Amino acid sequence: MLEIKDIWKLACSELDSKLGKCSYLWISQIEPLSLEKDGIVLGVPSETALWWLDVNYRKFIEEAIHNTAHLELPVRFEVHSSTKEASAEGGLSTQKEPTQKSDLIEEKVEEKSSVKARGKEVALSSDSLEKGSDNLPLDRRFTFDSFVVGDSNKFAYSACMTVATNPGEQINPLFIHSSTGLGKTHLLQGIARSVLTARKDARVMYINSEDLMNQYVEAMLNRSLSSFRNKIRHLDVLLIDDIQFLANKEGFQEELFHTFNALFNARKQIVMTSDCPPHAINGLDKRLCSRFEWGLTTEILPPDLETRIAIIKKKQEEQNFKLSNDVIKFIATHLKSNVRRLESAVFKLISWVSISNVKMDVPQAEKLLADIINEEAGTIISIEEIQRIVAEYFDIRFADMTSKKRPANIAVPRMVAMYFARKLTGLSLPSIAVKFQRNHATVLHAISSVEEKVKKDEEFKRSMSLLEKKLSGL
Repeated sequence: MLEIKDIWKLACSELDSKLGKCSYLWISQIEPLSLEKDGIVLGVPSETALWWLDVNYRKFIEEAIHNTAHLELPVRFEVHSSTKEASAEGGLSTQKEPTQKSDLIEEKVEEKSSVKARGKEVALSSDSLEKGSDNLPLDRRFTFDSFVVGDSNKFAYSACMTVATNPGEQINPLFIHSSTGLGKTHLLQGIARSVLTARKDARVMYINSEDLMNQYVEAMLNRSLSSFRNKIRHLDVLLIDDIQFLANKEGFQEELFHTFNALFNARKQIVMTSDCPPHAINGLDKRLCSRFEWGLTTEILPPDLETRIAIIKKKQEEQNFKLSNDVIKFIATHLKSNVRRLESAVFKLISWVSISNVKMDVPQAEKLLADIINEEAGTIISIEEIQRIVAEYFDIRFADMTSKKRPANIAVPRMVAMYFARKLTGLSLPSIAVKFQRNHATVLHAISSVEEKVKKDEEFKRSMSLLEKKLSGL
C-alpha cells in the first residue's frame, strides 16, 4: 500500500498540471502528515492558509488523490509547525530582522490618539484634512474593530490581521484588489494603526501611489533622490493605496522596483491596493508585476445581503441612530455594489429624519434614495449579458456558454465569461457555476486559467482589455 508521502507526490503532479502558478503556490505549502482510516491529514503553515485551502482547493486535492492514487478519502487540514517555514518563491518567512531606523520618517501613536511626523502633530480624526509631511492622515474610523467582516472580505481581513500582527514575517508582499468602495483603504489604515499601537517606534508610511510619485518627482527636481531613497527604504511598513496609478510611469516604476527589492530583502512589510490584480494593470513593468505577486494576492468582493445588513447597522450605531428592520432590509436589498453607497444611503436617511423630525418608513426611504438606487442599477451587469457579449466577441452561440461541448473555440470563451462574471458581478463561485451549469471548482479553474493566459499571451491580454471595456460600458 502507498505511503502518505507517495500519495501526496502523485497528487501534486496532477495539481501542478491543472492549477496555475499562483494557485499552486498554496499547494506547495502543504506537508502530508498521515493517512488514516477516515481520511488524509495535510499540514499547513497558518490558520489563514487552512481556511483558504479548505474553501478553495480541498475538492481539487481530493479529486487529484482519487485520480492518481485511486483513494476516495476526505482531506483534513491541520496547522503544523513543520510547515511554517514556507518556500522563498511564495515570499513567506518566519525570520525577523532587527529594526532599521531612519530619522526622516517617524510616526508614533501617542496616548491622545495622535501621530507625530517630524515633530508635527497630525490629529487622527475623521474630519482632519491636514496632511503630514510624509503620510496621509489616518481616519480614526478606519480600524480593524470597525471593519464589518463577511464572506466577501473575510480572507482579505484575515491576511491584513496577520500582516499587522507579524509585519514582514508571514505574508509579504500583500496585494489587495477590488472595485471602488469595498474597504481597501479601511484595511490599509487598520494595518497602520495596529502596527503603530503595538510598536510606537515603528517606521510606517501610508500613502497613495500618486503622492508617492509626486515626492519622487520633487526629489529629482531638487536633486535629493538619496534622501528620498533613504526615507522610503528604511521603513518597517510601506502601505501604498491605488497602486494602479503608476501604470506607464516608467521612471517611477524603476525606482519602485529597487525600493521593493530593498524592503523585501530586509524583510520589511509591503502592502498595496489596486482596482485590479497586478497582471491586469496595463503599462506595469513585468518585473514589478512578478514581485507584486510574490506574496499573497487577494480580492475583496461586493458584500452579500447579510454583510450589507451588518454594515448598515454598524453605520447607524456610529451615528447613535436606529432605523427600522424593514428600512434596513430595503437599503441592503437595493444597494449591492459597494460600502460607500450603503454609507451614503444611511447618512441621507438619518439627516432627513433629524431635519424633518418624521419617522422613517420604507416608502419614504424609497423616495429619498431614488437617485442612489438608480445609480446602482446602472452599474450592475448580469451574467447573461456577460455570456451574450463574450459569445458575440468570440463568434460562438449563446447556448454554447452552458453546453457540454469542450473544443477550444468554445471552452476558452466560456472560461473568459466565467472570469468576467466573477470580476464584474461579485457573485460567489457556486452562484456563477449555476449560471454555466457547472460546479464551483470548474469556475475556479477557469478563472485561474484565464489569469495565466493573460500573463503569457499579449494578444489574448489585449482581447481581454477590449472585452472588459465593452462590458464595463453597459
